[in-house]
Amino acid sequence: MSFDSLPFLAFLPLVLVAYWLLPQRFRWVLLLIASYAFCATWAPKFMLWIALSTVTAYASARLMGSTADLNRRRRQLVVGVLISVGLLHTFKYLGFAAETLRTLLGYVGAAQWVTVPSLLLPVGISFYSLQSIGYLIDVYRGKIEPETHLGLFALYMVFFPRLVAGPIERAQQLIPQFRQTRTLDASRLFSGLRLVLWGMFKKVVVADRLAVYVNQVYAQPGGYAGWTIVIATLFSAAHIYSDFSGYSDMAVGVARLFDLEVIQNFRQPYLASSISDFWRRWHVSLSSWLRDYVYIPLGGNRVPPWRRDLNVLIVFLASGLWHGAAWTFVLWGAVHGVYIVLENRSKSAIDWFAGILRLEDTALRRTMGTVTTVVLVSFAWIFFYARSVPDALLLIRNLVRFGGGSDILAPWASLTNAPVVEMALAWGLIGLLALVHLGRDGRLPRVSFVVDNVGVRWAAYLFLALAILNLGVATELPFVYAGF
Repeated sequence: MSFDSLPFLAFLPLVLVAYWLLPQRFRWVLLLIASYAFCATWAPKFMLWIALSTVTAYASARLMGSTADLNRRRRQLVVGVLISVGLLHTFKYLGFAAETLRTLLGYVGAAQWVTVPSLLLPVGISFYSLQSIGYLIDVYRGKIEPETHLGLFALYMVFFPRLVAGPIERAQQLIPQFRQTRTLDASRLFSGLRLVLWGMFKKVVVADRLAVYVNQVYAQPGGYAGWTIVIATLFSAAHIYSDFSGYSDMAVGVARLFDLEVIQNFRQPYLASSISDFWRRWHVSLSSWLRDYVYIPLGGNRVPPWRRDLNVLIVFLASGLWHGAAWTFVLWGAVHGVYIVLENRSKSAIDWFAGILRLEDTALRRTMGTVTTVVLVSFAWIFFYARSVPDALLLIRNLVRFGGGSDILAPWASLTNAPVVEMALAWGLIGLLALVHLGRDGRLPRVSFVVDNVGVRWAAYLFLALAILNLGVATELPFVYAGF
């Protein structure tokens, strides 16, 4: 049951009305039941795996909290983390590891010795696994006390607005909210509905439309060249943002309907002035998790430059592998790691050169930085979207074949008989998102004046609703991060 599906639009109001009618002490029970029911709509057996992850993390944390002996605490941490990592590896990476080994053995004619298992990936496992690992590490470090209420901890793990694709929540931020008395606030209710509406627009009108073009090109990497691949690459950057941030907006909005707050996962990432700045704005909950539980324990910035570079590469390789069990994702992470290393190494020289040109802190330098960042990030998405490493290399090679060319409108053929209109609409929607970004980032100060006008706001809500009904792509496409 996806956020953009009709069953969810029937499920949510029922849970919401029951939540606000129930006394405070029973609301967590309702949310827990609703969350497991939501999980079961994907596959009933998924409830078993998240329940196992929940119970083991809960028990390990309680055992850590029952002793001051550092060795015993460390053993419980290792056991809890290994169980979470083991579940994640079994369902997400076992097939990848077996396929890699099978390929290597194929060079000596022994591929038949390895059987590649086919396992259904439990919904949200990449997210709640990191959530449980982060919780156990925080308990071990003494940052938080172990949660004693199993029901509230289970709700923290399975809370349905963030189950499928995050954000990755910290226990100290979410669990206390379940205990606090929540009151029905019309302004927060309306704020939540507005986010759900905006997220739905980004998903079904923008992302699903761009997906038609992107998927067509990436499915036939040898069939297109030049500007068609350039457009598909730029569309892929807009698609992944619209799809994932659309989900995140809806997650925040749905949680807010229950007067609960989860992490805002995106902060206008394509206005970033550097790759480092991009990762402070993109998938914030994952970036901060990798910083706190991988980068800093490796030494962070407190080590010699070569070690810092190595730490950066390790973090981004881990990020790539977390995103998907395929070498394309590993390369995507590696590319971003190399970007950061080069950025860190060249920062002094760039600042010196900007000083000579008197561009230290000017709008021109920020704009140049933003354009460069968008180009570099868009190029890296080729590895993210390609179905194999050879496909990615073929796309890159064909990217610069402008002479041969291909019909830039051809990928729209499966969606419409008016490809020119569809192309104009796609770019218009991207332009609309860019304007909203610039307004939120404070770079278009007049936008805030317009948005403060009640009539304009309601006209915008009506526009979004009509666009979803009339411009939404009929084919229901899954959220990209639901597959991770």
